[in-house]
Amino acid sequence: QVQLVESGGGSVQAGGSLTVACAASGYTHSRDCLAWFRQAPGQEREGVAAFYSIYGGGYDTDYADSVKGRFTISRDNAKNTVYLQMNSLQAEDTAMYYCAAQLGVSGYWACALEISKYNYWGRGTQVTVSS
Repeated sequence: QVQLVESGGGSVQAGGSLTVACAASGYTHSRDCLAWFRQAPGQEREGVAAFYSIYGGGYDTDYADSVKGRFTISRDNAKNTVYLQMNSLQAEDTAMYYCAAQLGVSGYWACALEISKYNYWGRGTQVTVSS
């Protein structure tokens, strides 16, 4: 059974940094997408960053325009954990952050930051940025 467990959320002042983590378990696929989405109160869930396998081996990343240059997604394969390091946080980054996974696929289009691309979801971790 696939499980995604987020951790590391909290409160931080604007301009600060925070790292959230997602521990994935219950699968052994060599091809997968692991991504972060977020949802602010009253708003739709949106993609933030993805870390995905590519054809021929290796990995690549993708980011929403709103976080490029500020957020970094990374992965520890030994722990099957994906991290989202968030720098220069702004009040607009306040949201529940969700980890998501899709298995058995590779490449940019299969792992695009769209809710419909992902079958497995964590319960989320809250990030609050105060101005």
